Amino acid sequence: MEKQLHLNLLASRPPMAGGFQSSSKMKMGPGRKRDFSPLPWSQYFETMEDVEVESENGKDISLIYCSGSHGPVLLLLHGGGHSALSWAVFTAVICSRINCRVVAMDLRAHGDTKVKNPDDLSADTMAKDIGKVVEALYGENPPPIMIIGHSMGGAIAVHTANANHIPSLLGLCVIDVVEGTAMDALNSMQNFLRSRPKTFKSLENAIEWSVKSGQIRNIESARVSMGGQGVTDKVININNYFYFIKKECIFTWRVELSKTEKYWEGWFRGLSALFLTCPVPKLLLLAGVDRLDKDLTIGQMQGKFQMQVLPQCGHAVHEDAPEKVSSVCLNIHSGPHVSY
Repeated sequence: MEKQLHLNLLASRPPMAGGFQSSSKMKMGPGRKRDFSPLPWSQYFETMEDVEVESENGKDISLIYCSGSHGPVLLLLHGGGHSALSWAVFTAVICSRINCRVVAMDLRAHGDTKVKNPDDLSADTMAKDIGKVVEALYGENPPPIMIIGHSMGGAIAVHTANANHIPSLLGLCVIDVVEGTAMDALNSMQNFLRSRPKTFKSLENAIEWSVKSGQIRNIESARVSMGGQGVTDKVININNYFYFIKKECIFTWRVELSKTEKYWEGWFRGLSALFLTCPVPKLLLLAGVDRLDKDLTIGQMQGKFQMQVLPQCGHAVHEDAPEKVSSVCLNIHSGPHVSY
Protein backbone atom coordinates (compact mmCIF):
# COMPACT_ATOMS: atom_id res chain seq x y z
CA MET A 1 0.00 0.00 0.00
CA GLU A 2 2.73 2.43 1.02
CA LYS A 3 4.68 1.78 -2.19
CA GLN A 4 1.66 2.27 -4.45
CA LEU A 5 0.70 5.52 -2.77
CA HIS A 6 4.19 6.97 -2.72
CA LEU A 7 4.74 6.17 -6.37
CA ASN A 8 2.06 8.82 -6.91
CA LEU A 9 3.63 11.32 -4.55
CA LEU A 10 4.00 14.70 -6.21
CA ALA A 11 7.17 16.71 -5.74
CA SER A 12 5.21 19.90 -5.25
CA ARG A 13 1.45 20.09 -5.43
CA PRO A 14 -0.36 23.18 -4.14
CA PRO A 15 -3.59 22.93 -2.12
CA MET A 16 -6.91 23.07 -3.95
CA ALA A 17 -8.41 26.45 -4.57
CA GLY A 18 -9.71 27.80 -1.31
CA GLY A 19 -7.90 24.88 0.25
CA PHE A 20 -7.50 24.05 3.89
CA GLN A 21 -6.09 26.04 6.72
CA SER A 22 -3.72 24.56 9.25
CA SER A 23 -4.87 24.44 12.84
CA SER A 24 -2.34 27.17 13.70
CA LYS A 25 -3.93 29.52 11.20
CA MET A 26 -7.34 28.91 12.71
CA LYS A 27 -6.34 30.20 16.15
CA MET A 28 -7.74 33.62 16.96
CA GLY A 29 -6.08 36.32 18.96
CA PRO A 30 -7.53 37.67 22.23
CA GLY A 31 -10.71 39.63 21.78
CA ARG A 32 -11.29 38.51 18.21
CA LYS A 33 -14.59 36.83 17.45
CA ARG A 34 -14.41 33.41 15.83
CA ASP A 35 -16.16 32.90 12.51
CA PHE A 36 -18.81 30.15 12.61
CA SER A 37 -20.25 30.80 9.16
CA PRO A 38 -20.58 27.68 6.95
CA LEU A 39 -18.06 26.87 4.24
CA PRO A 40 -19.02 25.37 0.83
CA TRP A 41 -18.16 21.78 -0.14
CA SER A 42 -16.66 23.06 -3.41
CA GLN A 43 -13.76 24.57 -1.48
CA TYR A 44 -12.57 21.04 -0.64
CA PHE A 45 -13.93 18.63 -3.26
CA GLU A 46 -13.79 18.94 -7.04
CA THR A 47 -17.18 17.39 -7.86
CA MET A 48 -20.43 16.26 -6.27
CA GLU A 49 -22.20 13.41 -8.09
CA ASP A 50 -25.28 11.21 -7.87
CA VAL A 51 -24.59 7.51 -8.38
CA GLU A 52 -27.62 5.45 -9.39
CA VAL A 53 -27.67 1.79 -8.34
CA GLU A 54 -30.24 -1.00 -8.49
CA SER A 55 -32.12 -2.04 -5.35
CA GLU A 56 -34.86 -4.53 -4.57
CA ASN A 57 -37.47 -1.76 -4.71
CA GLY A 58 -36.16 0.12 -7.73
CA LYS A 59 -33.26 2.52 -8.00
CA ASP A 60 -31.32 4.12 -5.18
CA ILE A 61 -29.24 7.27 -5.51
CA SER A 62 -26.02 7.62 -3.53
CA LEU A 63 -24.34 11.01 -3.29
CA ILE A 64 -20.56 11.14 -3.51
CA TYR A 65 -17.98 13.92 -3.34
CA CYS A 66 -14.85 13.38 -5.42
CA SER A 67 -11.38 14.78 -6.00
CA GLY A 68 -8.48 13.61 -8.15
CA SER A 69 -8.37 11.75 -11.46
CA HIS A 70 -5.39 9.38 -11.19
CA GLY A 71 -3.86 6.96 -8.74
CA PRO A 72 -5.38 4.67 -6.11
CA VAL A 73 -8.85 5.40 -4.72
CA LEU A 74 -9.46 6.39 -1.11
CA LEU A 75 -13.07 5.45 -0.31
CA LEU A 76 -14.19 7.41 2.75
CA LEU A 77 -17.09 6.38 5.02
CA HIS A 78 -18.44 8.75 7.68
CA GLY A 79 -19.80 8.03 11.15
CA GLY A 80 -23.41 7.76 12.29
CA GLY A 81 -25.37 10.99 11.89
CA HIS A 82 -22.54 12.62 9.94
CA SER A 83 -22.12 12.93 6.17
CA ALA A 84 -19.38 12.73 3.55
CA LEU A 85 -18.62 16.39 4.31
CA SER A 86 -16.87 15.27 7.49
CA TRP A 87 -14.00 14.28 5.16
CA ALA A 88 -13.74 17.68 3.47
CA VAL A 89 -10.61 19.07 5.14
CA PHE A 90 -8.92 15.65 5.16
CA THR A 91 -9.53 15.41 1.39
CA ALA A 92 -7.96 18.81 0.75
CA VAL A 93 -4.95 17.83 2.84
CA ILE A 94 -4.29 14.43 1.30
CA CYS A 95 -4.91 15.61 -2.28
CA SER A 96 -2.25 18.27 -1.71
CA ARG A 97 0.26 15.55 -0.82
CA ILE A 98 -0.27 12.66 -3.23
CA ASN A 99 -1.77 11.88 -6.59
CA CYS A 100 -4.87 9.88 -5.68
CA ARG A 101 -8.61 9.74 -6.18
CA VAL A 102 -10.92 10.46 -3.25
CA VAL A 103 -14.53 9.27 -3.10
CA ALA A 104 -16.41 10.38 0.02
CA MET A 105 -19.84 8.77 0.18
CA ASP A 106 -23.06 9.75 1.96
CA LEU A 107 -24.22 6.48 3.52
CA ARG A 108 -27.80 5.22 3.45
CA ALA A 109 -30.28 7.66 5.08
CA HIS A 110 -27.46 10.15 5.66
CA GLY A 111 -26.56 13.37 3.87
CA ASP A 112 -28.26 13.68 0.48
CA THR A 113 -28.34 9.99 -0.45
CA LYS A 114 -31.85 8.88 -1.44
CA VAL A 115 -32.85 5.22 -1.09
CA LYS A 116 -36.17 3.38 -1.31
CA ASN A 117 -35.78 1.90 2.16
CA PRO A 118 -33.95 4.45 4.35
CA ASP A 119 -34.94 2.63 7.55
CA ASP A 120 -32.77 -0.41 6.77
CA LEU A 121 -29.42 0.50 8.30
CA SER A 122 -28.18 -3.04 8.85
CA ALA A 123 -24.46 -3.65 8.41
CA ASP A 124 -25.14 -6.11 5.60
CA THR A 125 -27.31 -3.67 3.64
CA MET A 126 -24.92 -0.76 3.97
CA ALA A 127 -21.94 -2.93 3.02
CA LYS A 128 -23.81 -4.00 -0.12
CA ASP A 129 -24.55 -0.33 -0.88
CA ILE A 130 -20.83 0.39 -0.91
CA GLY A 131 -20.11 -2.53 -3.21
CA LYS A 132 -22.82 -1.36 -5.62
CA VAL A 133 -21.43 2.19 -5.72
CA VAL A 134 -17.91 0.90 -6.42
CA GLU A 135 -19.25 -1.30 -9.23
CA ALA A 136 -21.28 1.57 -10.69
CA LEU A 137 -18.22 3.81 -10.69
CA TYR A 138 -15.58 1.39 -11.95
CA GLY A 139 -17.29 -1.67 -13.44
CA GLU A 140 -15.88 -5.17 -13.04
CA ASN A 141 -12.23 -4.02 -12.90
CA PRO A 142 -12.00 -1.36 -10.21
CA PRO A 143 -8.67 0.35 -9.47
CA PRO A 144 -6.78 -0.31 -6.21
CA ILE A 145 -8.98 0.96 -3.37
CA MET A 146 -8.19 1.79 0.24
CA ILE A 147 -11.28 2.08 2.41
CA ILE A 148 -11.22 4.43 5.40
CA GLY A 149 -14.12 4.54 7.85
CA HIS A 150 -14.86 6.53 11.00
CA SER A 151 -16.96 5.17 13.90
CA MET A 152 -20.06 3.55 12.37
CA GLY A 153 -18.42 3.99 8.97
CA GLY A 154 -15.38 2.13 10.28
CA ALA A 155 -17.56 -0.79 11.32
CA ILE A 156 -19.25 -0.80 7.91
CA ALA A 157 -15.84 -0.65 6.23
CA VAL A 158 -14.85 -3.85 8.06
CA HIS A 159 -18.10 -5.58 7.06
CA THR A 160 -17.56 -4.45 3.46
CA ALA A 161 -14.00 -5.77 3.38
CA ASN A 162 -14.94 -9.05 5.05
CA ALA A 163 -17.73 -9.69 2.53
CA ASN A 164 -15.32 -8.98 -0.36
CA HIS A 165 -17.59 -6.33 -1.86
CA ILE A 166 -14.43 -4.54 -3.08
CA PRO A 167 -12.30 -7.12 -4.92
CA SER A 168 -9.46 -4.63 -5.53
CA LEU A 169 -9.13 -3.68 -1.85
CA LEU A 170 -5.52 -2.88 -0.95
CA GLY A 171 -5.88 -1.41 2.54
CA LEU A 172 -8.30 -0.84 5.42
CA CYS A 173 -8.23 2.00 7.94
CA VAL A 174 -10.66 2.10 10.88
CA ILE A 175 -10.90 5.30 12.91
CA ASP A 176 -11.85 5.30 16.60
CA VAL A 177 -14.17 2.31 16.75
CA VAL A 178 -13.44 -0.85 18.74
CA GLU A 179 -15.92 -3.62 19.45
CA GLY A 180 -15.46 -3.77 23.22
CA THR A 181 -15.68 -0.02 23.76
CA ALA A 182 -18.60 0.35 21.35
CA MET A 183 -20.62 -2.45 22.94
CA ASP A 184 -20.00 -1.01 26.43
CA ALA A 185 -21.15 2.42 25.27
CA LEU A 186 -24.46 1.28 23.76
CA ASN A 187 -26.32 1.43 27.08
CA SER A 188 -25.45 5.10 27.55
CA MET A 189 -25.88 6.14 23.91
CA GLN A 190 -29.54 7.13 24.25
CA ASN A 191 -28.71 9.38 27.21
CA PHE A 192 -26.01 11.07 25.14
CA LEU A 193 -28.39 11.63 22.24
CA ARG A 194 -31.03 13.09 24.55
CA SER A 195 -28.44 15.50 25.95
CA ARG A 196 -27.87 17.13 22.57
CA PRO A 197 -29.93 20.19 21.62
CA LYS A 198 -32.88 19.18 19.45
CA THR A 199 -32.73 22.29 17.27
CA PHE A 200 -30.60 25.38 16.67
CA LYS A 201 -31.84 28.73 15.46
CA SER A 202 -29.35 28.64 12.59
CA LEU A 203 -26.61 26.56 11.03
CA GLU A 204 -24.09 29.02 12.45
CA ASN A 205 -25.36 28.25 15.94
CA ALA A 206 -25.06 24.52 15.28
CA ILE A 207 -21.45 25.01 14.15
CA GLU A 208 -20.69 27.07 17.24
CA TRP A 209 -22.20 24.39 19.49
CA SER A 210 -20.21 21.61 17.82
CA VAL A 211 -16.94 23.45 18.45
CA LYS A 212 -17.63 24.69 21.97
CA SER A 213 -19.01 21.31 23.09
CA GLY A 214 -15.92 19.55 21.73
CA GLN A 215 -17.85 17.41 19.24
CA ILE A 216 -15.54 18.77 16.53
CA ARG A 217 -12.37 20.48 17.73
CA ASN A 218 -11.29 21.88 14.36
CA ILE A 219 -13.39 24.96 13.62
CA GLU A 220 -12.67 24.83 9.88
CA SER A 221 -13.91 21.25 9.62
CA ALA A 222 -17.00 22.08 11.68
CA ARG A 223 -17.84 24.94 9.31
CA VAL A 224 -18.02 22.62 6.31
CA SER A 225 -19.21 19.35 7.88
CA MET A 226 -22.04 20.42 10.19
CA GLY A 227 -24.23 21.38 7.24
CA GLY A 228 -24.35 17.71 6.26
CA GLN A 229 -25.63 16.67 9.68
CA GLY A 230 -28.82 18.69 9.62
CA VAL A 231 -31.58 20.28 7.62
CA THR A 232 -32.68 23.89 7.65
CA ASP A 233 -36.33 24.86 7.49
CA LYS A 234 -37.62 28.37 6.92
CA VAL A 235 -40.10 29.39 9.60
CA ILE A 236 -42.19 32.53 9.14
CA ASN A 237 -42.88 34.50 12.30
CA ILE A 238 -45.44 37.33 12.11
CA ASN A 239 -45.47 40.20 14.57
CA ASN A 240 -49.03 41.54 14.31
CA TYR A 241 -48.13 44.83 15.89
CA PHE A 242 -45.46 45.84 13.42
CA TYR A 243 -46.96 43.91 10.48
CA PHE A 244 -43.71 42.49 9.19
CA ILE A 245 -42.48 38.99 8.42
CA LYS A 246 -39.21 37.76 9.89
CA LYS A 247 -37.60 34.70 8.30
CA GLU A 248 -35.61 32.51 10.62
CA CYS A 249 -33.69 29.32 9.69
CA ILE A 250 -34.12 26.46 12.14
CA PHE A 251 -31.45 23.74 12.03
CA THR A 252 -32.52 20.23 13.05
CA TRP A 253 -30.66 16.90 12.95
CA ARG A 254 -31.04 15.08 9.64
CA VAL A 255 -30.78 11.58 11.14
CA GLU A 256 -32.68 10.54 14.26
CA LEU A 257 -29.94 8.31 15.62
CA SER A 258 -32.08 7.18 18.57
CA LYS A 259 -34.33 5.34 16.11
CA THR A 260 -31.41 3.33 14.71
CA GLU A 261 -30.80 1.54 18.01
CA LYS A 262 -31.92 -1.88 16.74
CA TYR A 263 -28.95 -1.90 14.34
CA TRP A 264 -26.21 -0.84 16.77
CA GLU A 265 -25.32 -4.32 17.99
CA GLY A 266 -25.19 -5.63 14.42
CA TRP A 267 -22.67 -2.94 13.49
CA PHE A 268 -20.26 -3.73 16.32
CA ARG A 269 -20.77 -7.32 17.55
CA GLY A 270 -17.85 -9.49 16.37
CA LEU A 271 -16.10 -6.50 14.81
CA SER A 272 -12.66 -7.25 16.26
CA ALA A 273 -12.55 -10.77 14.83
CA LEU A 274 -13.73 -9.53 11.42
CA PHE A 275 -11.11 -6.79 11.42
CA LEU A 276 -8.29 -9.18 12.32
CA THR A 277 -9.21 -11.65 9.57
CA CYS A 278 -9.32 -9.08 6.74
CA PRO A 279 -6.44 -10.16 4.45
CA VAL A 280 -5.13 -6.67 3.63
CA PRO A 281 -2.82 -4.22 5.42
CA LYS A 282 -4.83 -2.71 8.27
CA LEU A 283 -4.60 0.44 10.36
CA LEU A 284 -6.47 1.17 13.58
CA LEU A 285 -6.45 4.86 14.40
CA LEU A 286 -7.57 5.76 17.94
CA ALA A 287 -8.08 8.86 20.04
CA GLY A 288 -6.96 6.96 23.16
CA VAL A 289 -5.22 3.66 23.91
CA ASP A 290 -7.88 2.87 26.54
CA ARG A 291 -10.25 2.09 23.66
CA LEU A 292 -8.35 -1.10 22.74
CA ASP A 293 -10.16 -4.32 23.69
CA LYS A 294 -8.65 -7.73 24.52
CA ASP A 295 -8.84 -9.28 21.04
CA LEU A 296 -7.25 -6.27 19.40
CA THR A 297 -4.59 -6.01 22.09
CA ILE A 298 -3.55 -9.58 21.35
CA GLY A 299 -3.79 -9.02 17.59
CA GLN A 300 -1.64 -5.92 17.80
CA MET A 301 1.01 -7.73 19.82
CA GLN A 302 1.02 -10.43 17.13
CA GLY A 303 1.64 -7.81 14.46
CA LYS A 304 -1.65 -8.30 12.64
CA PHE A 305 -2.26 -4.59 12.12
CA GLN A 306 -0.73 -1.17 12.53
CA MET A 307 -2.02 1.11 15.28
CA GLN A 308 -1.71 4.85 15.77
CA VAL A 309 -2.95 6.81 18.79
CA LEU A 310 -3.64 10.54 18.53
CA PRO A 311 -4.47 11.46 22.14
CA GLN A 312 -4.97 15.17 21.47
CA CYS A 313 -8.09 14.45 19.40
CA GLY A 314 -11.73 13.88 20.18
CA HIS A 315 -13.83 11.10 18.63
CA ALA A 316 -13.85 12.83 15.21
CA VAL A 317 -10.13 12.19 14.80
CA HIS A 318 -10.01 12.86 11.04
CA GLU A 319 -11.77 16.19 11.51
CA ASP A 320 -9.75 17.30 14.52
CA ALA A 321 -6.33 16.44 13.04
CA PRO A 322 -6.66 15.94 9.26
CA GLU A 323 -2.95 16.55 8.62
CA LYS A 324 -1.88 13.86 11.11
CA VAL A 325 -4.46 11.35 9.85
CA SER A 326 -3.33 11.98 6.29
CA SER A 327 0.30 11.30 7.21
CA VAL A 328 -0.60 8.09 9.03
CA CYS A 329 -2.71 6.77 6.16
CA LEU A 330 0.21 7.23 3.75
CA ASN A 331 2.37 4.95 5.87
CA ILE A 332 0.05 1.97 6.33
CA HIS A 333 1.83 -1.38 6.02
CA SER A 334 1.36 -4.98 7.12
CA GLY A 335 4.07 -5.13 9.78
CA PRO A 336 3.63 -4.55 13.53
CA HIS A 337 3.73 -0.92 14.57
CA VAL A 338 2.26 1.30 17.24
CA SER A 339 2.95 4.96 17.91
CA TYR A 340 1.54 7.85 19.89
